[in-house]
Amino acid sequence: MLTFEDVKRNETIRTYIQRADESLTALGYTEHSFAHVTAVAENAGYILETLDYPARTAELARIAGYLHDIGNLVNRVDHSQSGAVMAFRILDSLGCDPGEIATIVTAIGNHDEGTGLPVNAVAAALILADKSDVRRSRVRNTDLSSFDIHDRVNYSVKRSLLKINEEHTLIKLKLSVDTKYGSVMDYFEIFMQRMILCRKAAEKLGLQFKLMINEQQLI
Repeated sequence: MLTFEDVKRNETIRTYIQRADESLTALGYTEHSFAHVTAVAENAGYILETLDYPARTAELARIAGYLHDIGNLVNRVDHSQSGAVMAFRILDSLGCDPGEIATIVTAIGNHDEGTGLPVNAVAAALILADKSDVRRSRVRNTDLSSFDIHDRVNYSVKRSLLKINEEHTLIKLKLSVDTKYGSVMDYFEIFMQRMILCRKAAEKLGLQFKLMINEQQLI
């Protein structure tokens, strides 16, 4: 059985992730390399493990999280769909079980807020993990005077935490934001669609989604 560790060690996959991120660097996007995909993989696994899904389902969520952005190698536009096709080809070549390939590919193809929906538990976990990865270290631009809104919002987030409560009824994204660099309104201007998708993903898992910024609940 293919494992998350197998996927992380695969040189072909690592090359695709690296080259996809290089394309996004050229386009001025924030970091989408190993730090991002590893954080997404680990949080997707955490969500399903915490909710007592089978260990193998959580492992598939980690694999989907690690592979979810490889479509940026083709183009940023529709990268979730191209990434799903690439993931199918890679996983099939590695002898992955067809049913597991189907789950992973479906999750990757549905992770983007423009076209995606939480059609299964792995897709829901991937959405929540991906959209919650907002942090200062994703900003590559070192010139604060030339920050665009995405730079400002990510740079303003000093700390972020995605947490499920003990009763397994709520999932909270808690952000500590330095408003010197970006306002709460800036966050909503670029992330409102993502937060709506997170709410749908949480509902798919039987949870309520809550967003807290500087200890104030906003959603």
